[in-house]
Amino acid sequence: MKKGIYIDGKWVISNDTIDVVNPYDGSTVETVSIADEQQFEKAVQVAVKTYERSRKLKVHEKTKALLFISQELENRKEDISKTLTMESGKLISDSRAEVDRSVMVFRLAAEILDTAGGEVMPLDITDVSGDRFGIIKRFPIGPILGISPFNFPLNLVSHKVAPAIATGNPIILKPASSTPLSALKLAEIFNMTELPKGMFQVLPCSRQTANKFIEDERFRMISFTGSAGVGWDIKDRARKKKVVLELGGDAGVYVHKDADLDHAIKRILLGSFAFSGQICISVQRILVHKDVYDEFKVRFIKEVEGLKIGDPMDDENDLGPMIDEKNAKRIIDWIGQAKEQGTEVAVGGFMDERGFVSPTVLLEPPESCLIVSEEAFAPIVNLYKVDSAREALERIDLSKYGLQTGIFTNNQNLIFDAFEELEVGGIVINDIPTFRVDNMPYGGVKDSGFGREGLKYAMDDMTEPKILVINRNIKNEEDY
Repeated sequence: MKKGIYIDGKWVISNDTIDVVNPYDGSTVETVSIADEQQFEKAVQVAVKTYERSRKLKVHEKTKALLFISQELENRKEDISKTLTMESGKLISDSRAEVDRSVMVFRLAAEILDTAGGEVMPLDITDVSGDRFGIIKRFPIGPILGISPFNFPLNLVSHKVAPAIATGNPIILKPASSTPLSALKLAEIFNMTELPKGMFQVLPCSRQTANKFIEDERFRMISFTGSAGVGWDIKDRARKKKVVLELGGDAGVYVHKDADLDHAIKRILLGSFAFSGQICISVQRILVHKDVYDEFKVRFIKEVEGLKIGDPMDDENDLGPMIDEKNAKRIIDWIGQAKEQGTEVAVGGFMDERGFVSPTVLLEPPESCLIVSEEAFAPIVNLYKVDSAREALERIDLSKYGLQTGIFTNNQNLIFDAFEELEVGGIVINDIPTFRVDNMPYGGVKDSGFGREGLKYAMDDMTEPKILVINRNIKNEEDY
C-alpha cells in the first residue's frame, strides 16, 4: 500500500511514487506518493488561507500543540527510531538520539513561546521626541517553504516545523526523497493536534516540482538545509523572500600541544565517523601540532582500525552504510584522485563487497583535492601535521566553508584568538565541531550559508518586528 502525501489534514494518494530503500540491504521500506505540481499548488493555497487564522492563534493554543507533539514523539520513540534507521542507514542508537533531540526541540519551542515578550523602548532621547515611547512586538511573516536533507530526517525537519508553529506561520515541507518517512510520521502526530491542519503539510516531490515554487510570492520565506550548490541557486531565485541557508562544510579541528590526547582522540573518532561522516559538521580535516602529531597519528589510526561496520540495527556496530551506492562510488573516486597526487592512505580507502565504504584516514592530501576542498560527506578524514597554532588557524580558514570548528587546548590566548579571527559560525573548545545543542544558534558563513537555526534564532527569522509609537504629549483635557 502506498503512503500518501499530507495536504490540509488529509492523506492524498498520487499517481507518481518513489520507493524508500534501506541503504543497508537494498530492501524497499515503503512506497511513497510523490506530489505533482497541481497538488503542490493546492497545498500553497491551503497555506495562504490558513495563515489568516494561524497568525491570530493564542500562545496557549500553540504551546499546547507543541508540548503534545513533543510527548507523542517520546511515546513513539522506538517505532520512529526504527523508521529512521531503515530509511537512512544510521545506527539505531543514533536514531534514538535523534528522536530525543526532536522531543527537546518541540519542548524548547513551547518554553520560548511561553516566556517570550515584547520590548518597550524609550524614544524621548532628543528634545523633538517629546514624551514618546515605543512598544515593539514581533509578528509572523506568512507561509514558509521548508526543504530538508536526508541525514537528519526528523530533527532537521523539527528545526523548521517547531519554530514555524510557535510563530504562527504555515509551513510546507519538502523532505528528502530518500528519507521522507520520518517527516510523514511527524505529520501523523501533528494531525492529532487542534491546530489548523494547513499549518503543516508534507509533500515529497521532485526537485523540479519544488523549484517551480521557489519564486512564488505567496511564500514569504524559504528555509533550506542541504548542499551549497542548490542552496545558493535557491537564494538567487528567491528574490525578495527571506532565505535561511544551512549548507555544507569541511570542518577542521586542531589539536594543540597541550591537548588531552585521550579525550581528543575519543571525540575526534566520533566526530569523523558518526553516521558514516554524513553530517555537515563532521570532522573532515584534523590538524595536529608537531609536538604531539606522531603519538596522535599512531593512536588515532589504531582506533579507526578497530571500528566495526555493519548492520545499523546492531548496537555493536560503530557505523553503517552510506545513503546510496552513487555517493559511495563518488567518495572512492575522490580517494583515488588523492592517491594519484601522492596521498598516503593510512587506513581504509576501499569499498567492501557489500558496498560499504571503509573508515578512511588520508595523510597530508593536497588541499586542491576534492576530498579536501569539497564537502566529503563520507567516512573519510584528512590528517595534517602543523608547526604552530597560528598555522593551524590559517589553514582552517583557507576553506571556502565556514560552519563550525573544534580546538583542543587550554591555552586562553589561543582560544580567544580563534574566537576573534576564524570565519566560522561556531567554535567548540575541547570538543569536536560536530557538537550541537538544539537551543544554540547554528549556521555558517562563506559557502556554508547564512541565517541561524536554533529555536529562538529561527523564530526571529520567521517574524518581523513592528513598533507602535505612543505620543503622550497629547493629553486628554478631561480631568481624571
